Amino acid sequence: MITLPTYPYSLNDIQARIETINQQPLESFASDKEAIRFALHCIDLTTLEGNDTTKKIEILCGNAIQYETAAVCVYPVFVKQVKLWLQNSSIKVASVAGAFPAGQSPIEIKVEEVKYAVAQGADEIDMVISRGLFLEEKYETVFEEIVAIKKACQQAHLKVILETGELIEPDLIYKASILSMQAGADFIKTSTGKIPINATPEAFLVMLDAIFQFNNEGNRTIGIKPAGGITDVNTTLLYLKLLKKTLNVNWLSNKYFRIGASRLALQLYNFIEN
Repeated sequence: MITLPTYPYSLNDIQARIETINQQPLESFASDKEAIRFALHCIDLTTLEGNDTTKKIEILCGNAIQYETAAVCVYPVFVKQVKLWLQNSSIKVASVAGAFPAGQSPIEIKVEEVKYAVAQGADEIDMVISRGLFLEEKYETVFEEIVAIKKACQQAHLKVILETGELIEPDLIYKASILSMQAGADFIKTSTGKIPINATPEAFLVMLDAIFQFNNEGNRTIGIKPAGGITDVNTTLLYLKLLKKTLNVNWLSNKYFRIGASRLALQLYNFIEN
């Protein structure tokens, strides 16, 4: 039986910490422009729409090369094409898979979709946990699903999406973070971007606390990816402050920090260029 730790802070505690951290200078960068340049290189440039076309995604890949983002994230059917378009760059190919965004499919189908995406050339897989099962406290089942999908990833890195906007409560977000890391996640990610509440500073800080605890216990280093709802420079700087103050400089790398965004990259690029 899986027993998960209780989160020790209230929402008021979290919000007070965010306010305090946001008032402090952003260390480790010489200027805001340098910090934003780093953030741009951490973006997973993303399109996950029903009207995605090969032309639309070819343009996205061109933008990714121009901005020097960390990855391009698409549905599995586009992975092979993205792999070809990015073949002369260091940009990773990420794919959502495993019944994204609802997660409401049998595990056998989820695993097959992940295997397909990996076979097409995905370097990274973004999966979403079964929130219904998690909310029913069927932790073993959720754990086993993540383990099965991690196995199907083979050498591809696994980002586990918690969909924090559906979990809402800090304690649930913390528990889901710990469970996902224990099951083999390489990254934990806030959101799909497909519901009204996506990444929030509060959810991000709870997840950072979970990573800090997990790492402090001598486990492997886990990355983090806020996604959805980060749309401007000031919000980006806040997330960087929370990352640096809660963890340390080891996480100031796109090996361990990503931002899921479709519109943010252009704003960051323009901020750097102006």
